[in-house]
Amino acid sequence: MKQKKTPAKKTQTTRRAAPVKATPKNTARSDARFNPWSLSIYLYWFIILFFIAATFYILGRSHSILHPVANNVTVTEEALLKTNDYFDSGREKLIAGDVNGAIADLSVVIDDDNAPVDAYILRGEGYMQMSDYQAALADFNRAIEMDPSNAVAYYDRALLNTRLEDYNAALNDINNALAARASAPNEILRLRDLYARRGQLNLWLKNWNGAIADYTNSLARPDGNVTPTVYAERAEAYTALGQYGDAINDYASAIRVISEQIQGATAASDREDLSSRAMMYFEKSAALNLKLGNVASARNDLDSAYTIAAALNDEDSMMRLKQLIAELQAQ
Repeated sequence: MKQKKTPAKKTQTTRRAAPVKATPKNTARSDARFNPWSLSIYLYWFIILFFIAATFYILGRSHSILHPVANNVTVTEEALLKTNDYFDSGREKLIAGDVNGAIADLSVVIDDDNAPVDAYILRGEGYMQMSDYQAALADFNRAIEMDPSNAVAYYDRALLNTRLEDYNAALNDINNALAARASAPNEILRLRDLYARRGQLNLWLKNWNGAIADYTNSLARPDGNVTPTVYAERAEAYTALGQYGDAINDYASAIRVISEQIQGATAASDREDLSSRAMMYFEKSAALNLKLGNVASARNDLDSAYTIAAALNDEDSMMRLKQLIAELQAQ
């Protein structure tokens, strides 16, 4: 009997699903997703960097304020002086004889919009000492424009016009200085000096009576010391008017003042200069005494002049005076 073959059972094999590869469509969808944490991180770092940059900027600004630099050159403390400091410095330098330094400092003051009148006056005096007369005149004019009642500005401009030999302009300035001094007295200008200066200008302009009046007014003032020049110049005005006796008296007064000054002089050059002036006044007095017929007085004047010349070892003057004495004896 044939046996029926039983069909073999099929063994079922379980297959694992193969991984699905991401298609381009799937990738694009994944990148397009919004991530809020990544934006927060960027914002956070942006804020940090901003504050760092701001800190360095502030530090840099504070350094430039504390240590200013101009044209790559560090500004010194002198450049940081205030305007009034430059004014004081300029005035002190002018007194000390540092004229260039004084002009430089005063120019800094004048560059300021609120420059005082005195800055122009002082700088004008500096320019005048440097013989820069046009610059000095401009400063004095500006000072008078700013303060028409400033006696010092008028007086300084009078000195400048005297150097320029514009005696009429100088005389006008002295008159204005006297008027300003009368309305606003100050301790800088003394009336004795103002009248003496006007007397000198009148002398040069051959206003003999005006010169005598001014010199007399100057000598009557109690402020300041009397100078022998005032007596000697008044003597010249008296001589021009033929008033020889008054002139002789003034020469004698000038010699008296000189003798007092010689006693107080400490420098040999000052004593020699004063002695030379006294010798000249003795000679002029001798000539006037001769005009009046006072031969003995003239001889005494010449002898005094010769004594001074011998003390100075001035051989030329000794020879001239010796000749005059001989001529006087021959009369």
